[in-house]
Order: sequence, then C-alpha cells, then structure tokens
Amino acid sequence: MADKLIKIPGPDHPISIEPNPSRVVVKVAGKIIADTRDALTLREASYPPVQYIPRRHVDMAALTRSEHTTYCPYKGDASYYSIPAGGDRSRNAVWTYETPFEAMAQIKEYVAFYPDRVDEIS
Repeated sequence: MADKLIKIPGPDHPISIEPNPSRVVVKVAGKIIADTRDALTLREASYPPVQYIPRRHVDMAALTRSEHTTYCPYKGDASYYSIPAGGDRSRNAVWTYETPFEAMAQIKEYVAFYPDRVDEIS
C-alpha cells in the first residue's frame, strides 16, 4: 500500500483553529449530547466552519463507534461514531482525529458533529 499523502495548510488551502467564546450545545432526540464553552472553531479553505468539542464535554456513552473511517491529507485518519438515539439519520454523525498530524494537534481529544445528522447545534 502506498504511503498516504500528508499536506501542510497554507495559502492554497488555509486552515485556522480558534477558541469559540460561545457556549456550544448539540442535541439529538431531545437529549443533550454535548455542552461546552471550550469548543474550537476550525475554518478550512472554503468549507463551512466546524465546531470541535472536547471529548470531556461530550456524552460519549450516547455514541457508538462505527467501522467507518476517512482520511484527510491535512488532518490525518478520522474515526466515526453514530448516535443510536438519532436513528439512521445519525449514523456516522460524529468524527474525530485521534492522532492528527502535527499541524492539527489542537483537535486531538475533540470531536465534531455533522449538522444535518443531529437535531441542533447551537
């Protein structure tokens, strides 16, 4: 198997990570899955901003690890979780970079949620 390509964010593909001073709450099926004031906002190129939430502020017992994985040449290998309370819609709704590349080390121990696979991110 060929080695995976590793890219560094730069002018052609900028990525910034900043603390979000606001409270971020994620809900599924009427239940709070995550609640934090320590989220990080990741802005990558032309993609919408993503809130990365510390695992310590996520109800990890409400998540089920899935077999699904993806690879980002800027961040590394992503692992996924589903939220059973959300049914099929919430399959692979959560992703995390457990061993991100050095340039993205800030998001280690954080998870992110697909907005269309949960009921609310506020």
